Amino acid sequence: MSKIFARFMKDESGATAIEYGLIAALISVALIAGATTLGGALNTTFSNISTKMNTAAAGVK
Repeated sequence: MSKIFARFMKDESGATAIEYGLIAALISVALIAGATTLGGALNTTFSNISTKMNTAAAGVK
């Protein structure tokens, strides 16, 4: 039984899997933050374009 426990304590494959999981989670958080920022900037840009187009259309009438 002690040999099984000693072998279990030396096995680092689980730790490697956890590290890869943490790296994937950090990359996901960074992508979500970047997409949120980009989405906000695009929303502002398209709102400005929409306002200018509505103003120009109202001036044509």
